Amino acid sequence: MAVPKQHRSKSRQGQRRMHIYLKGPKLTSCLKCGKPVMPHAVCPNCGFYKGVEVIDVMKKLTKKEKKKKQKEIDSKEAEQNKSLSMEELSKK
Repeated sequence: MAVPKQHRSKSRQGQRRMHIYLKGPKLTSCLKCGKPVMPHAVCPNCGFYKGVEVIDVMKKLTKKEKKKKQKEIDSKEAEQNKSLSMEELSKK
């Protein structure tokens, strides 16, 4: 039967186990809506994967939810497509 030759202190034990812990998932941002998404997965918010719509997210929503979601998507797109004036460009 194997028996340890010397006592391993709590400090040494902790140093050995230093890298054994749970790590958070590595997230990327969705190209369409900008929300955090797991890599190589369809965005649950907008239903796009690599710029192509894979899931129609609006299909499952009620009329009230559809209107709210569409308004949110339109505001996000308007924010991205907003052109800067000469004054705003000079500030940057």
